[in-house]
Amino acid sequence: MNFIRSLYFHRRTWALVAGLALGFVLAFLLPPLLGVMQVLLLVFFLLLLADGLALYRSRQGVFARRTTPERLSNGDENEMQLFIENRYPFRVVLEVIDEIPHQFQRRDVLFKVPLEARSERQIRYTLRPTRRGEYDFGRVNVFCHTALSLVVRRYRFDESRTVAVYPSFLQMRQYALLAVANRLNEAGIRRIRRVGHSLEFDQVRSYVPGDDRRTVNWKASARRGDLMVNAYQDEKAQSVYCLIDKGRTMQSPFEGLTLLDYAINASLVLSNIALLKQDKAGLLTFSDTLGQVVPAERRSGHLQKLLEVLYRQKTRFLETDFERLGVAVRTRIRQRSLLLLFTNFETLHGLMRQLPYLRRLAREHLLVVIFFENTETQSLLEAPARTVEQIYLKTIAERFHYEKKRIVLELQRYGIQVILTPPQQLTANTINKYLELKARGAI
Repeated sequence: MNFIRSLYFHRRTWALVAGLALGFVLAFLLPPLLGVMQVLLLVFFLLLLADGLALYRSRQGVFARRTTPERLSNGDENEMQLFIENRYPFRVVLEVIDEIPHQFQRRDVLFKVPLEARSERQIRYTLRPTRRGEYDFGRVNVFCHTALSLVVRRYRFDESRTVAVYPSFLQMRQYALLAVANRLNEAGIRRIRRVGHSLEFDQVRSYVPGDDRRTVNWKASARRGDLMVNAYQDEKAQSVYCLIDKGRTMQSPFEGLTLLDYAINASLVLSNIALLKQDKAGLLTFSDTLGQVVPAERRSGHLQKLLEVLYRQKTRFLETDFERLGVAVRTRIRQRSLLLLFTNFETLHGLMRQLPYLRRLAREHLLVVIFFENTETQSLLEAPARTVEQIYLKTIAERFHYEKKRIVLELQRYGIQVILTPPQQLTANTINKYLELKARGAI
């Protein structure tokens, strides 16, 4: 049965069968052609037999294996690898079909690979998940045929595996490496000059060219007989909380991801940057009910804890209860902290209903409200309007754009920091605001 299940005929085989059938039909009209067709039929069967024997004389003529990461990064291109080995003593052509998880909705993961005798090759391709959760990979199917291309043998390799899709840890690592190398500007992070000195003194050290002369410690210089300067460092251990709205307004999609997933990815990156800057990172999620609260800490393994909590976030996208958020912040976050609130407002009326709760948060903490530009309206604003319909759409787009600007002004009127950003620039803009506030000594 295994032999029958793995046996296929190439398209060339069916074309030759059709040609032979047509030849025998013509032989009825032209009897001298019958002998030629009989010879061709015999040759065809001999070649078919030889091709089949060449493929089936080896029990395992082809080997394949898939290599996947331990976990996938949501919203990023994750690299997959297929290892293919030809164990036949002759050249073959392989068609490799990888059974990827159904969530990707792709039907193009097929690779045509010619392989010389006893050789191997690696195939690399990428997958971009857009939802957190578990993804099931299936088998690797390899269809093998020789240069004759008459018989095709199918090999199936059970590479079934379940891989979890986590918030964007690849993006987190990218920003972390740039931060360590002091190259965050390559990711769109502005260099921000610190205003004055941190309140935290570090040490007295020898002067090196480039040090600010205003930091010279004259008493220490006189004692040592060498020029000494005071060294300062960023004030440490400030609490930075990411407050993530999981309500209805965060369900809108952009490039496959919901606004909620953009907020989750940005929260993970920002938390890591805060920890690298010696601050404490915390998390609070909410919607119609209070979600999970992770107190701000800086201990070892805390980032992994945040990653696991963010991975498990689920929601029904119901109406958000900002009053419940205010109560949770008052009872759970005692120390004055930087609160980065990821939410979305489409109209000024929507903001005004929640503004009293936001003002209470801003009185006790440094609040930054982060919400999203509507990229569709932005594209309508930039496009020329030539027809009545286009003018109508552009007018509506201008109204929505004006509403967003009014929301920004209304929040700033009460001393609330604001970030209005396109989804794809959320992470960079959030880090910029955090570094700006830190440089100003606001936190």
